[in-house]
Amino acid sequence: MQLNDFMHENYPNLQLRPPLFYSWDIGIRFKLGVNWKWEFDYPDNPYVLGCYKRAITLFEALHAPTENIFVVMDIHDFKNNRNLKRKFKNFPRYVNKSLMLKLSHEALPYIFPEDDEEGIFLTNRFTLQCKTSDFNYKLLLKAICNQDLELKPYLAHSVYFINSNRKTIFHVYDDRGCDLLATSPAGIKDIYERHNDWILDYDRAEIDKVFKRTS
Repeated sequence: MQLNDFMHENYPNLQLRPPLFYSWDIGIRFKLGVNWKWEFDYPDNPYVLGCYKRAITLFEALHAPTENIFVVMDIHDFKNNRNLKRKFKNFPRYVNKSLMLKLSHEALPYIFPEDDEEGIFLTNRFTLQCKTSDFNYKLLLKAICNQDLELKPYLAHSVYFINSNRKTIFHVYDDRGCDLLATSPAGIKDIYERHNDWILDYDRAEIDKVFKRTS
């Protein structure tokens, strides 16, 4: 099954764009970074190690090694697309080169039109369909968490992990947090219960309502 078919069947009318949590009725928003301090400007500081741990723990709870997933990376660029070849280099850092033959590319209208008043941008969407064990998800998650912390490696693009077996969407937006979407509360209730203390308090009341209806 292709990505567009999967989304149409399981997440009709949902656009892959942040903030996902506020665009779908069934989801959880987790907090990744806690107890940040100004002096944490060096690699592997306590704050960033905490971010890594939570992101990786949630990912592994959602994606078994043999499950089928889509890894979707959105890269925003000028419409002349001069640097497209360079953008293809984002994936090889995290996957075996043999899998690059499966990488698909789609040029989409700019995901954030409100920020593109002159119509000069587009979104390059790269999608890889593979097994969880086929790519270095730990390194990729660390790079996403690092994007606003001036730490390397970092990746300043939107990345979505879509589990076609479990029918979930997982999106780490940066070191602050991540969104988890599902087609039914039962599909992620175990994550809700196991990592309840990581839920972002700001949205906790709405999240609790979803899962208490299934109790």
